[in-house]
Amino acid sequence: MAPRPPPIELAPTEPPKDPAHSAAFVFIHGFSDHATSLEAVAGQFRNANKLPYMQWVIPDAPYHHDAMEKAWYTPSSLSPFPSSRPELDDPEDEKGMMESQAYFVTLIDDLINQGVPAHRIVIGGFSQGCAMSLLLALTSKYAGKLGGIIGIAGYMPIADRIVDMRNEGGLSAQDSDKTPIFLCRGKRDMLVPKRYFTIATKTLKDVGVPEAMMELHEYEGMGHSLTAPTLRDVCAFLERVLPAIDP
Repeated sequence: MAPRPPPIELAPTEPPKDPAHSAAFVFIHGFSDHATSLEAVAGQFRNANKLPYMQWVIPDAPYHHDAMEKAWYTPSSLSPFPSSRPELDDPEDEKGMMESQAYFVTLIDDLINQGVPAHRIVIGGFSQGCAMSLLLALTSKYAGKLGGIIGIAGYMPIADRIVDMRNEGGLSAQDSDKTPIFLCRGKRDMLVPKRYFTIATKTLKDVGVPEAMMELHEYEGMGHSLTAPTLRDVCAFLERVLPAIDP
């Protein structure tokens, strides 16, 4: 991959006096997109005076020479049907995913060094950004420690490796039952078929995430895109898991 460009960082419009009352959202774009696209989403929230005490960190993917696009890892084809010969399928780019995950962990480290508590940090994203958010939520040192996870129109990457990776990292079900998770998809999404939504929710349950901690949405008429109903629900989730704290 090419060198990583710096993330877009938007400071709170109404920063709290106490750093322990601050909050942050690390918002990750999808394949072939740019951080500026999600910066526009952040602008909509800010113009509506939503979550004015929250900091936005919007990373920008480097140019990926194998994918020939900006990407967090080499994408895989997502079939609506299980493979009849999975041993012949192209492997998922675990190496690229873990390199990107390590980068996202540094962004969270930076926020914590600024005084933002881990439980006041949400990570989320669209498509590949969703995949990376779920992977980090389940396999990184921040598993179970963040304020929330948001996944939009994405999937659970390397789902068959998650349990082993957690075991290798010494993670248990107790490291998964404290972080609320928001997952959604469009019913007309042709790029990420519905079965991947099912795989994601099953994987979350398998590692100990209670159903009560998962907020799931499927939107009529929505394809592989961000829509107004999605953003309204994302906003409501953020307000719930990162409420304003009175001084």
